[in-house]
Amino acid sequence: MKKILVANRGEIALRIMRTLQRMGIKTVAVFSDVDREAPHVLFADEAACIGAGPSQESYLDAAKIIAVAKLLKVDGIHPGYGFLSENASFAEQVEAEGIIFIGPRPDAIRMMGSKLLAKECVKKYNIPMVPGIEHAITDIAKAKKIAAALGYPVLIKASAGGGGKGMRIVEKEEDFESQIERTISVAKAAFGDGAVFIEKYVTAPRHIEVQVLADLYGNTIHLFERECSIQRRHQKVIEESPSSILTPALRQQMGEAAVLVAKSCNYSSTGTVEFLVDEQLNFYFLEMNTRLQVEHPVTEMITGLDLVEQQVRIARGEQLGLTQQDIVANGHAIELRIYAEDPFDNFMPSIGTLLSYQPPVGEGIRVDDGYRQGMDIPIFYDPMIAKLIVHDKDRPSAIEKLKAAIRDYTISGVATTLPFGNFVLHHPAFVTGQFDTLFVKKHFTPETIKAAQEDLAKIAALAALKFWQHQLSLLNAVQHKSTSWKRRLAS
Repeated sequence: MKKILVANRGEIALRIMRTLQRMGIKTVAVFSDVDREAPHVLFADEAACIGAGPSQESYLDAAKIIAVAKLLKVDGIHPGYGFLSENASFAEQVEAEGIIFIGPRPDAIRMMGSKLLAKECVKKYNIPMVPGIEHAITDIAKAKKIAAALGYPVLIKASAGGGGKGMRIVEKEEDFESQIERTISVAKAAFGDGAVFIEKYVTAPRHIEVQVLADLYGNTIHLFERECSIQRRHQKVIEESPSSILTPALRQQMGEAAVLVAKSCNYSSTGTVEFLVDEQLNFYFLEMNTRLQVEHPVTEMITGLDLVEQQVRIARGEQLGLTQQDIVANGHAIELRIYAEDPFDNFMPSIGTLLSYQPPVGEGIRVDDGYRQGMDIPIFYDPMIAKLIVHDKDRPSAIEKLKAAIRDYTISGVATTLPFGNFVLHHPAFVTGQFDTLFVKKHFTPETIKAAQEDLAKIAALAALKFWQHQLSLLNAVQHKSTSWKRRLAS
Protein backbone atom coordinates (compact mmCIF):
# COMPACT_ATOMS: atom_id res chain seq x y z
CA MET A 1 0.00 0.00 0.00
CA LYS A 2 1.37 3.36 -1.08
CA LYS A 3 -1.49 5.66 -0.04
CA ILE A 4 -3.95 5.29 2.86
CA LEU A 5 -6.98 7.38 3.78
CA VAL A 6 -7.62 7.81 7.51
CA ALA A 7 -11.39 7.93 8.03
CA ASN A 8 -11.25 9.72 11.37
CA ARG A 9 -10.25 12.93 13.10
CA GLY A 10 -8.37 14.31 16.09
CA GLU A 11 -5.63 12.55 18.00
CA ILE A 12 -6.18 9.09 16.53
CA ALA A 13 -6.05 10.35 12.93
CA LEU A 14 -2.79 12.18 13.62
CA ARG A 15 -1.35 9.21 15.52
CA ILE A 16 -2.10 6.83 12.62
CA MET A 17 -0.64 9.22 10.05
CA ARG A 18 2.64 9.51 11.94
CA THR A 19 3.17 5.77 11.70
CA LEU A 20 2.17 5.74 8.02
CA GLN A 21 4.65 8.51 7.28
CA ARG A 22 7.40 6.56 9.04
CA MET A 23 6.51 3.54 6.88
CA GLY A 24 6.83 5.65 3.72
CA ILE A 25 3.09 5.60 3.00
CA LYS A 26 1.26 8.71 1.73
CA THR A 27 -1.70 9.88 3.81
CA VAL A 28 -5.11 11.32 3.02
CA ALA A 29 -7.15 13.18 5.64
CA VAL A 30 -10.88 13.76 5.56
CA PHE A 31 -12.41 16.58 7.56
CA SER A 32 -15.61 18.37 8.41
CA ASP A 33 -16.09 22.12 8.10
CA VAL A 34 -15.17 22.70 11.76
CA ASP A 35 -11.96 20.64 11.45
CA ARG A 36 -10.57 22.50 8.44
CA GLU A 37 -7.47 23.74 10.32
CA ALA A 38 -7.07 20.68 12.56
CA PRO A 39 -3.55 19.21 13.01
CA HIS A 40 -4.43 15.92 11.27
CA VAL A 41 -5.55 17.86 8.20
CA LEU A 42 -2.40 19.98 8.08
CA PHE A 43 -0.18 16.92 8.63
CA ALA A 44 -1.62 14.79 5.79
CA ASP A 45 -0.22 14.71 2.26
CA GLU A 46 -3.71 15.28 0.87
CA ALA A 47 -7.03 16.27 2.46
CA ALA A 48 -10.67 16.52 1.46
CA CYS A 49 -13.70 18.10 3.10
CA ILE A 50 -16.57 15.64 3.48
CA GLY A 51 -19.32 17.77 5.00
CA ALA A 52 -20.65 19.86 7.85
CA GLY A 53 -19.80 19.56 11.53
CA PRO A 54 -22.35 16.94 12.67
CA SER A 55 -20.76 13.50 12.36
CA GLN A 56 -23.78 12.13 10.46
CA GLU A 57 -22.97 14.62 7.71
CA SER A 58 -19.24 13.94 7.63
CA TYR A 59 -17.32 11.24 9.53
CA LEU A 60 -20.27 8.83 9.55
CA ASP A 61 -21.08 9.35 5.85
CA ALA A 62 -19.60 6.20 4.32
CA ALA A 63 -20.52 7.15 0.75
CA LYS A 64 -18.61 10.45 0.91
CA ILE A 65 -15.54 8.83 2.42
CA ILE A 66 -15.45 6.09 -0.19
CA ALA A 67 -15.97 8.64 -2.98
CA VAL A 68 -12.91 10.57 -1.78
CA ALA A 69 -10.92 7.34 -1.53
CA LYS A 70 -11.75 6.46 -5.13
CA LEU A 71 -11.08 9.99 -6.41
CA LEU A 72 -7.66 10.13 -4.78
CA LYS A 73 -6.86 6.52 -5.69
CA VAL A 74 -5.97 5.27 -2.22
CA ASP A 75 -4.97 1.67 -1.60
CA GLY A 76 -6.45 1.35 1.88
CA ILE A 77 -8.70 2.97 4.46
CA HIS A 78 -7.87 3.00 8.17
CA PRO A 79 -11.00 3.73 10.27
CA GLY A 80 -9.27 4.49 13.61
CA TYR A 81 -11.71 4.00 16.48
CA GLY A 82 -15.29 5.20 16.87
CA PHE A 83 -17.29 6.46 13.88
CA LEU A 84 -17.24 3.70 11.19
CA SER A 85 -14.51 1.54 12.72
CA GLU A 86 -16.86 -1.28 13.78
CA ASN A 87 -19.37 -0.92 10.95
CA ALA A 88 -19.39 -4.19 9.02
CA SER A 89 -21.36 -2.67 6.13
CA PHE A 90 -18.74 0.05 5.69
CA ALA A 91 -15.96 -2.53 5.64
CA GLU A 92 -17.88 -4.50 2.97
CA GLN A 93 -18.41 -1.37 0.84
CA VAL A 94 -14.71 -0.52 1.06
CA GLU A 95 -13.69 -4.01 -0.05
CA ALA A 96 -16.30 -4.00 -2.83
CA GLU A 97 -14.50 -0.98 -4.34
CA GLY A 98 -11.22 -2.88 -4.39
CA ILE A 99 -9.82 -0.88 -1.46
CA ILE A 100 -8.23 -2.61 1.56
CA PHE A 101 -10.04 -2.11 4.86
CA ILE A 102 -7.36 -1.93 7.55
CA GLY A 103 -9.09 -3.96 10.22
CA PRO A 104 -10.81 -7.31 10.64
CA ARG A 105 -13.05 -9.02 8.13
CA PRO A 106 -16.64 -7.75 7.93
CA ASP A 107 -18.07 -11.05 9.20
CA ALA A 108 -15.89 -10.90 12.33
CA ILE A 109 -16.96 -7.30 12.96
CA ARG A 110 -20.62 -8.27 12.59
CA MET A 111 -20.31 -11.34 14.81
CA MET A 112 -18.48 -9.61 17.65
CA GLY A 113 -20.55 -6.44 17.28
CA SER A 114 -23.53 -8.29 18.72
CA LYS A 115 -22.93 -9.24 22.35
CA LEU A 116 -25.36 -12.13 22.03
CA LEU A 117 -23.75 -13.52 18.86
CA ALA A 118 -20.32 -13.07 20.42
CA LYS A 119 -21.30 -15.13 23.47
CA GLU A 120 -22.75 -17.83 21.23
CA CYS A 121 -19.54 -17.83 19.20
CA VAL A 122 -17.17 -18.35 22.15
CA LYS A 123 -19.38 -20.76 24.08
CA LYS A 124 -17.80 -23.83 22.50
CA TYR A 125 -14.43 -22.93 24.05
CA ASN A 126 -15.82 -23.07 27.59
CA ILE A 127 -14.73 -19.52 28.33
CA PRO A 128 -16.42 -18.30 31.54
CA MET A 129 -19.32 -15.89 31.01
CA VAL A 130 -21.47 -13.85 33.38
CA PRO A 131 -24.79 -15.68 34.09
CA GLY A 132 -27.63 -14.27 31.99
CA ILE A 133 -29.95 -14.87 29.06
CA GLU A 134 -28.55 -15.96 25.72
CA HIS A 135 -31.06 -14.21 23.47
CA ALA A 136 -32.36 -10.70 22.90
CA ILE A 137 -35.60 -9.78 24.61
CA THR A 138 -38.22 -7.04 24.32
CA ASP A 139 -41.03 -8.59 26.38
CA ILE A 140 -40.78 -6.55 29.58
CA ALA A 141 -42.89 -8.90 31.70
CA LYS A 142 -40.79 -11.88 30.68
CA ALA A 143 -37.59 -9.91 31.20
CA LYS A 144 -38.73 -9.04 34.70
CA LYS A 145 -39.14 -12.71 35.58
CA ILE A 146 -35.66 -13.49 34.22
CA ALA A 147 -34.16 -10.68 36.30
CA ALA A 148 -35.85 -12.02 39.44
CA ALA A 149 -34.46 -15.50 38.74
CA LEU A 150 -30.93 -14.14 38.29
CA GLY A 151 -31.22 -12.07 41.46
CA TYR A 152 -30.68 -8.35 41.82
CA PRO A 153 -28.63 -6.36 41.00
CA VAL A 154 -28.81 -7.08 37.27
CA LEU A 155 -27.37 -5.37 34.22
CA ILE A 156 -29.47 -4.48 31.18
CA LYS A 157 -27.31 -4.06 28.07
CA ALA A 158 -27.99 -3.11 24.48
CA SER A 159 -26.95 -5.99 22.26
CA ALA A 160 -25.40 -3.61 19.73
CA GLY A 161 -23.98 -1.28 22.38
CA GLY A 162 -20.46 -0.15 23.05
CA GLY A 163 -18.43 2.56 24.75
CA GLY A 164 -20.57 2.39 27.86
CA LYS A 165 -23.77 3.38 26.05
CA GLY A 166 -27.00 1.39 26.35
CA MET A 167 -26.13 -0.04 29.75
CA ARG A 168 -28.06 0.23 33.04
CA ILE A 169 -27.63 -1.30 36.46
CA VAL A 170 -30.88 -2.17 38.22
CA GLU A 171 -30.58 -2.52 41.98
CA LYS A 172 -34.16 -3.48 42.85
CA GLU A 173 -37.25 -4.97 41.19
CA GLU A 174 -39.45 -1.88 41.38
CA ASP A 175 -37.00 0.02 39.14
CA PHE A 176 -36.74 -2.67 36.47
CA GLU A 177 -39.54 -1.65 34.07
CA SER A 178 -38.52 2.00 33.83
CA GLN A 179 -34.85 1.07 33.36
CA ILE A 180 -35.41 -1.47 30.60
CA GLU A 181 -37.67 0.97 28.74
CA ARG A 182 -34.92 3.60 28.92
CA THR A 183 -32.27 1.14 27.77
CA ILE A 184 -34.35 0.08 24.75
CA SER A 185 -34.94 3.74 23.87
CA VAL A 186 -31.24 4.61 24.10
CA ALA A 187 -30.28 1.51 22.07
CA LYS A 188 -32.66 2.45 19.27
CA ALA A 189 -31.41 6.03 19.15
CA ALA A 190 -27.68 5.23 19.38
CA PHE A 191 -27.41 1.98 17.43
CA GLY A 192 -30.66 1.62 15.49
CA ASP A 193 -31.28 -1.65 17.33
CA GLY A 194 -33.43 -1.88 20.47
CA ALA A 195 -32.46 -5.46 21.31
CA VAL A 196 -31.29 -5.90 24.91
CA PHE A 197 -30.22 -8.75 27.12
CA ILE A 198 -29.97 -9.23 30.85
CA GLU A 199 -27.16 -10.62 32.95
CA LYS A 200 -26.23 -10.83 36.59
CA TYR A 201 -24.38 -7.72 37.70
CA VAL A 202 -20.94 -8.55 39.07
CA THR A 203 -20.49 -6.36 42.14
CA ALA A 204 -17.14 -4.61 42.68
CA PRO A 205 -15.69 -5.91 39.38
CA ARG A 206 -12.36 -5.09 37.77
CA HIS A 207 -12.47 -4.33 34.04
CA ILE A 208 -9.46 -5.99 32.43
CA GLU A 209 -8.91 -6.35 28.70
CA VAL A 210 -6.40 -8.30 26.66
CA GLN A 211 -4.85 -7.03 23.43
CA VAL A 212 -4.71 -9.61 20.63
CA LEU A 213 -2.92 -9.58 17.29
CA ALA A 214 -3.85 -11.96 14.47
CA ASP A 215 -2.82 -12.31 10.84
CA LEU A 216 -4.73 -13.64 7.84
CA TYR A 217 -3.20 -17.11 8.23
CA GLY A 218 -4.54 -18.05 11.64
CA ASN A 219 -1.52 -16.95 13.68
CA THR A 220 -2.83 -15.28 16.84
CA ILE A 221 -1.02 -13.95 19.89
CA HIS A 222 -1.86 -11.74 22.87
CA LEU A 223 0.07 -8.69 24.07
CA PHE A 224 -0.86 -8.92 27.76
CA GLU A 225 -3.58 -7.03 29.60
CA ARG A 226 -4.69 -3.50 30.35
CA GLU A 227 -6.42 -2.54 33.60
CA CYS A 228 -9.36 -0.23 32.75
CA SER A 229 -11.35 -0.06 35.98
CA ILE A 230 -11.16 3.72 36.60
CA GLN A 231 -14.27 4.84 34.73
CA ARG A 232 -16.99 7.44 34.73
CA ARG A 233 -20.37 6.70 33.15
CA HIS A 234 -19.02 3.24 32.17
CA GLN A 235 -16.31 4.90 30.07
CA LYS A 236 -12.62 4.51 30.82
CA VAL A 237 -10.53 7.44 32.05
CA ILE A 238 -7.32 5.80 33.30
CA GLU A 239 -5.76 2.63 31.92
CA GLU A 240 -2.58 0.83 32.91
CA SER A 241 -0.52 -2.27 32.27
CA PRO A 242 0.21 -4.61 33.86
CA SER A 243 -2.76 -5.00 36.22
CA SER A 244 -1.85 -5.00 39.89
CA ILE A 245 -4.15 -7.94 40.70
CA LEU A 246 -3.24 -10.55 38.09
CA THR A 247 -0.98 -13.42 39.08
CA PRO A 248 1.29 -14.88 36.38
CA ALA A 249 -1.01 -17.92 36.17
CA LEU A 250 -4.18 -15.83 35.81
CA ARG A 251 -2.48 -13.59 33.25
CA GLN A 252 -1.65 -16.65 31.17
CA GLN A 253 -5.20 -18.02 31.50
CA MET A 254 -6.79 -14.76 30.40
CA GLY A 255 -4.32 -14.34 27.55
CA GLU A 256 -5.05 -17.84 26.27
CA ALA A 257 -8.80 -17.22 26.59
CA ALA A 258 -8.48 -14.01 24.56
CA VAL A 259 -6.65 -15.86 21.80
CA LEU A 260 -9.45 -18.45 21.69
CA VAL A 261 -12.06 -15.69 21.42
CA ALA A 262 -10.19 -14.27 18.42
CA LYS A 263 -9.90 -17.69 16.81
CA SER A 264 -13.63 -18.35 17.33
CA CYS A 265 -14.48 -15.77 14.66
CA ASN A 266 -11.39 -16.20 12.44
CA TYR A 267 -10.19 -12.81 13.56
CA SER A 268 -7.39 -10.83 11.90
CA SER A 269 -5.83 -7.43 12.72
CA THR A 270 -5.63 -5.91 16.20
CA GLY A 271 -8.50 -6.51 18.60
CA THR A 272 -9.30 -6.36 22.28
CA VAL A 273 -11.06 -8.99 24.37
CA GLU A 274 -12.68 -7.53 27.48
CA PHE A 275 -13.25 -9.37 30.75
CA LEU A 276 -14.76 -8.70 34.15
CA VAL A 277 -12.81 -10.01 37.15
CA ASP A 278 -14.62 -10.46 40.48
CA GLU A 279 -13.31 -10.22 44.03
CA GLN A 280 -12.35 -13.92 44.00
CA LEU A 281 -10.33 -13.37 40.78
CA ASN A 282 -12.81 -15.30 38.65
CA PHE A 283 -12.89 -13.82 35.15
CA TYR A 284 -15.80 -13.61 32.72
CA PHE A 285 -15.89 -12.82 28.99
CA LEU A 286 -17.57 -9.47 28.36
CA GLU A 287 -17.13 -8.59 24.69
CA MET A 288 -14.61 -8.11 21.90
CA ASN A 289 -13.80 -4.73 20.37
CA THR A 290 -12.93 -5.22 16.71
CA ARG A 291 -10.75 -2.16 16.28
CA LEU A 292 -7.80 -0.25 17.63
CA GLN A 293 -8.57 0.78 21.21
CA VAL A 294 -8.24 4.32 22.56
CA GLU A 295 -5.82 2.98 25.18
CA HIS A 296 -3.57 1.05 22.78
CA PRO A 297 -0.51 3.24 23.62
CA VAL A 298 -0.31 1.54 27.03
CA THR A 299 0.41 -1.76 25.30
CA GLU A 300 2.84 -0.11 22.88
CA MET A 301 4.81 1.37 25.78
CA ILE A 302 5.36 -1.96 27.56
CA THR A 303 5.94 -4.13 24.47
CA GLY A 304 7.77 -1.74 22.15
CA LEU A 305 5.41 -2.64 19.29
CA ASP A 306 3.63 -0.16 17.00
CA LEU A 307 0.10 -1.55 16.72
CA VAL A 308 -0.82 0.62 13.74
CA GLU A 309 2.19 -0.69 11.86
CA GLN A 310 1.12 -4.23 12.74
CA GLN A 311 -2.39 -3.51 11.42
CA VAL A 312 -1.04 -2.27 8.10
CA ARG A 313 1.34 -5.21 7.69
CA ILE A 314 -1.47 -7.68 8.42
CA ALA A 315 -3.86 -5.91 6.03
CA ARG A 316 -1.39 -6.14 3.16
CA GLY A 317 -1.01 -9.87 3.67
CA GLU A 318 2.12 -10.23 5.77
CA GLN A 319 2.41 -12.96 8.37
CA LEU A 320 3.05 -12.06 11.98
CA GLY A 321 6.76 -11.75 12.51
CA LEU A 322 6.29 -12.61 16.19
CA THR A 323 5.39 -15.62 18.28
CA GLN A 324 3.94 -15.59 21.78
CA GLN A 325 7.39 -16.31 23.20
CA ASP A 326 8.73 -13.13 21.58
CA ILE A 327 6.35 -10.88 23.54
CA VAL A 328 7.90 -9.53 26.72
CA ALA A 329 6.39 -6.89 29.01
CA ASN A 330 8.84 -4.19 30.05
CA GLY A 331 8.07 -1.95 33.03
CA HIS A 332 4.74 -0.23 33.70
CA ALA A 333 2.63 2.20 31.65
CA ILE A 334 -0.35 4.37 32.61
CA GLU A 335 -2.62 6.47 30.41
CA LEU A 336 -4.88 9.36 31.41
CA ARG A 337 -7.53 10.45 28.95
CA ILE A 338 -7.78 14.24 29.05
CA TYR A 339 -11.36 15.23 28.29
CA ALA A 340 -12.81 18.72 27.99
CA GLU A 341 -15.10 17.89 30.88
CA ASP A 342 -15.70 19.49 34.26
CA PRO A 343 -15.09 17.00 37.09
CA PHE A 344 -16.62 19.56 39.49
CA ASP A 345 -19.90 19.39 37.54
CA ASN A 346 -20.52 15.66 37.08
CA PHE A 347 -18.05 15.49 34.14
CA MET A 348 -20.26 17.64 31.93
CA PRO A 349 -18.65 18.65 28.59
CA SER A 350 -16.78 21.95 28.70
CA ILE A 351 -16.92 23.59 25.29
CA GLY A 352 -14.70 26.57 24.53
CA THR A 353 -11.37 27.77 23.18
CA LEU A 354 -7.97 26.47 24.25
CA LEU A 355 -6.54 29.79 25.42
CA SER A 356 -3.30 28.08 26.42
CA TYR A 357 -2.11 24.60 25.57
CA GLN A 358 1.30 23.17 26.37
CA PRO A 359 1.78 19.40 26.85
CA PRO A 360 4.61 18.00 28.98
CA VAL A 361 7.76 16.49 27.51
CA GLY A 362 10.42 14.18 28.85
CA GLU A 363 11.76 10.64 28.86
CA GLY A 364 8.99 8.08 29.15
CA ILE A 365 6.26 10.67 28.47
CA ARG A 366 4.02 10.41 25.41
CA VAL A 367 1.17 12.72 24.42
CA ASP A 368 -1.26 11.75 21.65
CA ASP A 369 -3.33 14.85 20.91
CA GLY A 370 -5.26 16.48 18.10
CA TYR A 371 -5.52 20.10 19.22
CA ARG A 372 -3.30 23.16 19.40
CA GLN A 373 -3.46 26.41 21.31
CA GLY A 374 -6.20 28.72 20.04
CA MET A 375 -8.42 25.94 18.68
CA ASP A 376 -12.05 25.47 19.67
CA ILE A 377 -13.43 22.24 21.15
CA PRO A 378 -16.38 21.42 18.83
CA ILE A 379 -19.73 20.38 20.26
CA PHE A 380 -20.19 17.68 17.63
CA TYR A 381 -17.66 15.07 18.77
CA ASP A 382 -16.25 13.24 21.75
CA PRO A 383 -14.65 15.88 24.04
CA MET A 384 -11.28 14.13 24.39
CA ILE A 385 -8.42 16.58 23.93
CA ALA A 386 -5.49 14.22 24.37
CA LYS A 387 -4.08 11.08 25.93
CA LEU A 388 -1.20 11.42 28.37
CA ILE A 389 0.85 8.22 28.67
CA VAL A 390 3.87 7.53 30.83
CA HIS A 391 6.24 4.58 31.12
CA ASP A 392 8.67 3.69 33.86
CA LYS A 393 10.41 0.73 35.50
CA ASP A 394 7.53 -0.14 37.88
CA ARG A 395 4.07 0.99 38.98
CA PRO A 396 5.12 3.38 41.80
CA SER A 397 7.61 5.08 39.48
CA ALA A 398 5.02 5.37 36.69
CA ILE A 399 2.49 6.92 39.12
CA GLU A 400 5.02 9.54 40.22
CA LYS A 401 5.96 10.29 36.62
CA LEU A 402 2.31 10.77 35.66
CA LYS A 403 1.76 13.10 38.64
CA ALA A 404 4.69 15.24 37.46
CA ALA A 405 3.44 15.20 33.85
CA ILE A 406 0.00 16.38 34.97
CA ARG A 407 1.62 19.27 36.86
CA ASP A 408 3.52 20.20 33.69
CA TYR A 409 0.45 20.05 31.41
CA THR A 410 -0.88 23.57 30.79
CA ILE A 411 -4.46 23.88 29.54
CA SER A 412 -6.74 26.87 30.02
CA GLY A 413 -9.99 28.05 28.45
CA VAL A 414 -11.91 24.84 29.17
CA ALA A 415 -12.30 22.59 32.18
CA THR A 416 -10.49 19.24 31.88
CA THR A 417 -10.12 15.92 33.66
CA LEU A 418 -6.53 16.71 34.70
CA PRO A 419 -7.60 17.49 38.31
CA PHE A 420 -9.53 14.22 38.43
CA GLY A 421 -6.50 12.30 37.20
CA ASN A 422 -4.37 13.93 39.88
CA PHE A 423 -6.98 13.03 42.51
CA VAL A 424 -6.98 9.37 41.45
CA LEU A 425 -3.18 9.10 41.46
CA HIS A 426 -3.03 10.41 45.04
CA HIS A 427 -5.88 8.27 46.37
CA PRO A 428 -4.83 5.35 48.63
CA ALA A 429 -7.24 2.96 46.86
CA PHE A 430 -5.48 3.51 43.54
CA VAL A 431 -1.97 3.60 44.97
CA THR A 432 -2.49 0.25 46.72
CA GLY A 433 -4.33 -1.29 43.76
CA GLN A 434 -7.47 -1.85 45.86
CA PHE A 435 -10.06 -0.37 43.50
CA ASP A 436 -12.76 -1.46 41.07
CA THR A 437 -15.11 0.02 38.46
CA LEU A 438 -17.05 1.76 41.25
CA PHE A 439 -14.07 3.95 42.20
CA VAL A 440 -15.84 7.18 41.22
CA LYS A 441 -19.04 6.23 43.03
CA LYS A 442 -17.17 5.18 46.18
CA HIS A 443 -14.47 7.83 46.44
CA PHE A 444 -15.05 10.83 44.23
CA THR A 445 -17.11 13.97 44.77
CA PRO A 446 -16.35 17.55 43.71
CA GLU A 447 -15.81 18.35 47.38
CA THR A 448 -13.09 15.72 47.76
CA ILE A 449 -11.13 17.02 44.79
CA LYS A 450 -11.42 20.62 46.01
CA ALA A 451 -10.18 19.59 49.45
CA ALA A 452 -7.29 17.70 47.89
CA GLN A 453 -6.33 20.75 45.82
CA GLU A 454 -6.45 22.98 48.91
CA ASP A 455 -4.19 20.58 50.81
CA LEU A 456 -1.70 20.53 47.93
CA ALA A 457 -1.76 24.35 47.76
CA LYS A 458 -0.95 24.56 51.50
CA ILE A 459 1.94 22.12 51.07
CA ALA A 460 3.24 24.10 48.10
CA ALA A 461 3.04 27.36 50.07
CA LEU A 462 4.94 25.87 53.03
CA ALA A 463 7.58 24.45 50.69
CA ALA A 464 7.99 27.85 49.03
CA LEU A 465 8.35 29.55 52.41
CA LYS A 466 10.97 27.05 53.54
CA PHE A 467 12.88 27.47 50.27
CA TRP A 468 12.82 31.27 50.62
CA GLN A 469 14.10 31.07 54.19
CA HIS A 470 16.86 28.68 53.12
CA GLN A 471 17.93 30.96 50.27
CA LEU A 472 17.90 33.93 52.62
CA SER A 473 20.25 32.15 55.03
CA LEU A 474 22.62 31.30 52.17
CA LEU A 475 22.76 34.94 51.09
CA ASN A 476 23.40 36.04 54.70
CA ALA A 477 21.35 39.12 53.97
CA VAL A 478 21.53 42.05 56.39
CA GLN A 479 18.30 42.35 58.34
CA HIS A 480 17.40 46.03 58.83
CA LYS A 481 15.26 47.01 61.77
CA SER A 482 12.55 49.60 61.29
CA THR A 483 13.54 53.13 62.38
CA SER A 484 11.79 56.43 62.76
CA TRP A 485 14.27 58.39 60.68
CA LYS A 486 11.55 59.97 58.53
CA ARG A 487 9.73 61.28 61.58
CA ARG A 488 12.95 62.68 63.10
CA LEU A 489 13.91 64.30 59.82
CA ALA A 490 10.55 66.04 59.63
CA SER A 491 10.98 67.43 63.11
